[in-house]
Amino acid sequence: LTLAEFVATGDDEVPAYLETFGLRDPSNQNKTLLEIGAGIGRMTCAFTREYGAVIAGDLDQGFLERCYETVGRFGKAERLRTLEVADGRTLDLPPNSADVAFSYITLQHCNEDDALELASESVRVVRPGGKIVLNFRGPSKSDPFVIPAGAVVRSLYRVPKVGDWLSRQRAVTRLAWQASRLRPDEVIGPLAAQIADIEVWTNPKSKLHAVDAEMRTFEGVNPHHWWLVATVT
Repeated sequence: LTLAEFVATGDDEVPAYLETFGLRDPSNQNKTLLEIGAGIGRMTCAFTREYGAVIAGDLDQGFLERCYETVGRFGKAERLRTLEVADGRTLDLPPNSADVAFSYITLQHCNEDDALELASESVRVVRPGGKIVLNFRGPSKSDPFVIPAGAVVRSLYRVPKVGDWLSRQRAVTRLAWQASRLRPDEVIGPLAAQIADIEVWTNPKSKLHAVDAEMRTFEGVNPHHWWLVATVT
């Protein structure tokens, strides 16, 4: 895809998810959204049009520089600030920094402890009455192969020359991204005292279940994924 085509996929997805989760409102122009795992700005561009301020967080400073460039071309750069998540688990923001914390196809690339910590950090930095909207990948039958294979690929990335070549192979890289699988109750449990109006969104074909959440479905959710949408108390 060209960069314009890549951003266009985000332009399609952002309003679809915001509408589905009941988060698309004119008042967003006065709100701040934190995006965890912004990458080079695929969805960030659309967020800068929807929200008055956007904080784009990522592990890689190079991604964040590209994110500014992307938003400068396709979004509203004056509404954007970036946040380096240098340790992969801590958000260098004070409490009450955002009205919404959003993360899509990122937490499955973190190990489980880091993913859970980022979920906790999301609650910490969102104002009471604000929302967390976090995407996770649940367990699947392919995990006994995929998870160990991903660990092997990540270790090979450290091998001189071999790692450089492997990192440019898309199919292999997709394996390397697969680092964690979490069930809804594993995420909700540690956060339960701090959130309310808890919804878990899945694909209609999903068999995932949560004890202390309202189960909702949306065709647009990947069959292996699920979303936690909740209000910070």
